[in-house]
Amino acid sequence: MILITGATGQHGREILRLLSARGIAARALVRDPAKAGTIAALPQVEVVHGDMARPDTLAKALRGVDRAILISSATPDMLEVQSNFIDSARSASVRHVVKLSGIVPGLDSPFRFARMHGEIEKRLESSGMAFTHLRPGEFMSVYFRQVPAIVNKGALMLPMENARIASIDVGDIAEIAALVLTGAGHEGKIYRLTGPEALTMTEVAAKLSAATGKPIRYVNVPPEDARQAQLAAGMPPFLADALFELFAERRKGGEAKVWPDSELLLGRRPTSFDEFAGHHAAVFRGETPN
Repeated sequence: MILITGATGQHGREILRLLSARGIAARALVRDPAKAGTIAALPQVEVVHGDMARPDTLAKALRGVDRAILISSATPDMLEVQSNFIDSARSASVRHVVKLSGIVPGLDSPFRFARMHGEIEKRLESSGMAFTHLRPGEFMSVYFRQVPAIVNKGALMLPMENARIASIDVGDIAEIAALVLTGAGHEGKIYRLTGPEALTMTEVAAKLSAATGKPIRYVNVPPEDARQAQLAAGMPPFLADALFELFAERRKGGEAKVWPDSELLLGRRPTSFDEFAGHHAAVFRGETPN
């Protein structure tokens, strides 16, 4: 049995969809059953209620599980929540845990979630269970957050200066996760997952312009202005501060390298930003929800 945590999030849903389409049985851990309608309808998917913040609720979900993927939201308690799951999985004799991490985890990183990912990876490695770390870079889907400015101002507004970033499509991450969860030989491996190219925001804006047929320009926003805009829009201060730290690292080129791992695992070229933008052109024109 394969257990998918974070099952109602974008990664968990896509992994479950792929496994179901291939006829592979999987169990979905959900904290709020009311949000599980879409995944509950998938063939071969069993939905089980549990909350990684409450380890006492995990026993049923972990019963009989051989492999699991560890995914949770970027919240202040991410380290505690994922550590709870590691301890519970070990107690349940889970053999192999795949962790969805970050491209540059590090115990001394200025970016708080990179520090958390680094600590969680360390705990998993010392748990006695087999592990695989999936370290994706920026998700292409984060550009959906820019749709209001793109539609209303014709602008992509980010504090990136001229830095490059090698974004990856969520569908490719899910395909790789499904491969690792169902295949052999991935134990003890660390995979750095990026798309096929590293782009500046000027290049991203040009690709969005080509896909939508509308002129979109890149506006380099001062970092503090970006943080204040996020707070004004209702973003929790913890997350706004975390993004402030993240973009500071990205401006240093921390996510500019294109790694070969995605192509090697997929057996094909990863999805390009042109392909992503073309597929979601209606979203970036404001015509359909993402």
